[in-house]
Amino acid sequence: MSLGDEHGHGDPARADEGLYAGGGQTRTRLPERSTDPYGGARRGPRSSSRSLITVVAVVVLLVAAIAFANRGGGSSSSADSGGHGNDPKAAATAPTGKRPVTTKTGGIPSGFAHDEQGVQSAAANYSVALGSAEMFVTAQRHRIVNNVYAPDVAARRQADLDRAYSDEKFLSNIGLDKDGTAPAGQTFVSRVVPVGTKVTSLSGDRAGVEVWYTSLFGLSGEASTNPVSESWYTTTYQLTWVDNDWKITDFQQKDGPVPVGRDQRASTADDMTKAVEEYGGFTYAR
Repeated sequence: MSLGDEHGHGDPARADEGLYAGGGQTRTRLPERSTDPYGGARRGPRSSSRSLITVVAVVVLLVAAIAFANRGGGSSSSADSGGHGNDPKAAATAPTGKRPVTTKTGGIPSGFAHDEQGVQSAAANYSVALGSAEMFVTAQRHRIVNNVYAPDVAARRQADLDRAYSDEKFLSNIGLDKDGTAPAGQTFVSRVVPVGTKVTSLSGDRAGVEVWYTSLFGLSGEASTNPVSESWYTTTYQLTWVDNDWKITDFQQKDGPVPVGRDQRASTADDMTKAVEEYGGFTYAR
């Protein structure tokens, strides 16, 4: 199997399981009869009855959510009188309230705490760096790898990544020039947005963390044949505590969970390019 085939529709790499997902093989729903990859021919508006049903459903869900939330703020008398005081309580995934790290090394957040919050924050921030467009530029890729991987792993991973990211067939398949740059008049988009994290193991200086995220990948521009699309993945990172920080030693990636897409109009090429250029990323913390 060639590297281009293995990557599917622009996945920036699974070669040796060492590269990071940028595209994937989730299907992109485009408007019918459209010759514009960004949806120049728009779908007609939904029927008024369907819109009304949707609005009513949303309102009902909001009312139910508010009622449920208010139940948690009352006294315990209702539970006692109803005889359900020993029922299991739902535990929401919530931030710890601690501030994100303020230090950076090589432009990447660093100095994470030696605890559950710290390792989750490290995994989330490292996933953003590994899924960025900077991974397609040799010097920037080396900087990222040297800062997120453990020292004894970085050199070996560097060689794997260099081979994959320099493959001209792969770069051509996703619409990039042989040096990893976008054609004139187009903007290359590769961005990871973490949705949530979960510690799967934590023992002393070693930890496992799952990061669920959405990935934007493609070329924004009127002439693009690979428009920016959205994919969903979960990556399980293995990290170790070294030099007073968490560093990656290995990871495995899988598709999903993938939410149901809404019936929204695709943005124009200009809007997508403007958004990518104007909206920056975040420093993540639990």
